[in-house]
Amino acid sequence: MNVEPKLENLPKLAKDKHKENKSFFAKLKKKPPKHLDYLMQELHEEEFRRTDCLNCANCCKTTGPLFTDKDIERIAKHFKMKQQQFMDQFLRLDEEKDYVLQSVPCTFLGADNYCSIYEVRPKACREFPHTDRKKFQQISNLTLKNVEICPAAFNIIEKMKNRIKI
Repeated sequence: MNVEPKLENLPKLAKDKHKENKSFFAKLKKKPPKHLDYLMQELHEEEFRRTDCLNCANCCKTTGPLFTDKDIERIAKHFKMKQQQFMDQFLRLDEEKDYVLQSVPCTFLGADNYCSIYEVRPKACREFPHTDRKKFQQISNLTLKNVEICPAAFNIIEKMKNRIKI
């Protein structure tokens, strides 16, 4: 089954699949297949050969990444700013004491869906939607959130469930 979720339908589709996905991930966490990392890498690469994030950019429009100390240092340097100045201008501390954007959509997202700091973007942006991460089963809560905002992540998880029989 190859579902091509339209962005406007994605929240409902993800909500409809949430219970099924949560149950699947619980089983996956208990007994991950030996080949899981390879499978996820394969599914991720396959999906992103046919997915152009510039057509969507929903992640940049609806969520904000965490900024690590290294991200802050690198991006501030890019802007020729002091780190504190960059933090004061663009970031805030969230409830978990992580640095995040002051607001969404992302300040650095252009109307054309291009990122103005793409070459120095945060690690969280570079790795999104994290579907090719090693020990994938350990980030199930994050993945459950990401399928609600990323059509590619939704597709990858649906294909993964068809390939892994638990």
